[in-house]
Amino acid sequence: MTINLVLGTQWGDEGKGKIVDYYSADVDYVVRFQGGNNAGHTIKVGDEVYKLHITPSGVIQGRIGVIGNGCVIDPEVLIHELNDLTKRGIKPQLLISDRANIIMPYHKILDGAEEQFLGEKKIGTTKRGIGPCYSDKISRNGIRTIDLIDPDTLEKKLDVILPIKQKILDAYEINNKLDKKEILKAYTDFGKQLKSYITFTHIELNKAIQKGKNILFEGAQGTMLDVDYGTYPYTTSSHTIAGGACIGAGIGPKHIDDIIGIVKAYTTRVGEGPMPTELFDRTGKHLAEIGHEFGTTTSRPRRCGWLDLVVVRQSCMISGITKLAITKLDVLDGLKDVKICTSYMLNDKKIDYFPADIKKVEKCKPIYQEFNGWDKINKNTLKFSDLPKNAQKYLKFIEKKLKVPITIVSIGPGRNETINV
Repeated sequence: MTINLVLGTQWGDEGKGKIVDYYSADVDYVVRFQGGNNAGHTIKVGDEVYKLHITPSGVIQGRIGVIGNGCVIDPEVLIHELNDLTKRGIKPQLLISDRANIIMPYHKILDGAEEQFLGEKKIGTTKRGIGPCYSDKISRNGIRTIDLIDPDTLEKKLDVILPIKQKILDAYEINNKLDKKEILKAYTDFGKQLKSYITFTHIELNKAIQKGKNILFEGAQGTMLDVDYGTYPYTTSSHTIAGGACIGAGIGPKHIDDIIGIVKAYTTRVGEGPMPTELFDRTGKHLAEIGHEFGTTTSRPRRCGWLDLVVVRQSCMISGITKLAITKLDVLDGLKDVKICTSYMLNDKKIDYFPADIKKVEKCKPIYQEFNGWDKINKNTLKFSDLPKNAQKYLKFIEKKLKVPITIVSIGPGRNETINV
C-alpha cells in the first residue's frame, strides 16, 4: 500500500496535472482535497490534451476520482466536464463528498462585485465564486452537495440565504434579482444528475486504507496561494499545503507515506501580488512563450521569473516534502545563462525566509546564483545522466540547497517525456 500526496511548491501552474497522471498508473484512487474550478490541470496523452478544472486528474488513467469535502463545486462545470470526458471515450469513475460546498449563482456575482469594489487593491480572483463560497462555508451559510439531493432542505436554506444575499447585491448597487424558483429548479436538477456520485467519501477512503489500496492526493494551486502561508491577501481561499489534505479528505496524517513537491524549473504566477524574481525583459518573454504560460482555467498570461528557492524552501518546510519533481526543465533550453534565487536582500539585510508582510515582500531583492545554460534537451532522454551536464548541475544545486531528493524530471508535456531519477 502506498499513499502519496502531490503538492505545488510555488504559485500553482507547476505541472501537477502531468505528475499526478504519471503517478496514477499505479493507484486505485486519486483525490482532490481543496479548491474549485479556479484550478486547471492539463494532461497530454499522445495527441490528446485534457484540461480538467475540478475533476481529479486520475480519471484519465481510469482510476477512481474523489472530490473531497475540502473542495467547493460548481455543479454546472463538473457536469460539463463529465459529459465532455464521456464523449471523448472516458467514462469517469467519480465519488463526491456529501460535505463539499456548492458554488451558487450569487457567489459568482459577488466575486466580481467585490473585485470591482476593491479597484487597485483587487486580489486577481478568477471570479468563479470560489472565495465567496468558502466564506459562506466558514460562516455556516453554505449549501452542500447533500442538500442538492434533498429539495426540501435546499428550499429552506435558500429561504434564509437569498434575502441576505439580495441585500448585499443591492448594497453593491448590482441590478440583479435572485429568483428562488429558478435557482431551486436548476440546482435540484444538478442534484439529480450528480446523485449517483455523492457519498461519504471520507468513510470510503478510510476503508480503502484498511484494505491496503494505493491512494494519491492531488493539490490544486500551490503553497504560495495557501490562505495562511501564501502572499496573503493575494491567495486562494483554502489550504493548499499538506495539512489541507487531511482536513479536506478526512484521513489521518499518519497514513501518508510520501509528500511530493512539484517545482517548475522557473517561477510563474497569475494575478496580483508580489513576485520577487519576476522578469520584465526578453528572458521573461522567452519563458512565457516557450513555456506556453497561459492559465488553463482563465487563459490569463502568467508572470514569469527565475526559480525562487526561498519560496520552495518554505514549501518544503511547511508540508514536510520528502521528494521533488522538477517540471518544464526544457523551457530553459538555449538560454546562455540561468539563475536561481537563493535568498533576498531586505533593507540591506540578507534574509532566507518569505515575509508575511506584503510591503516587505515588495521590497525584497533576489540574490542569485548564476549557472551556464545548455543546448536543447533530447526528448528521448530516459536517464538523468543523459541530460546536458549544465542541466545536471542546475538540478543538483536545487537538490543540495533544499536537502530533498529529486525523483522525477519532466522534459516535456507528454507522459513519455519524463525521467524517473
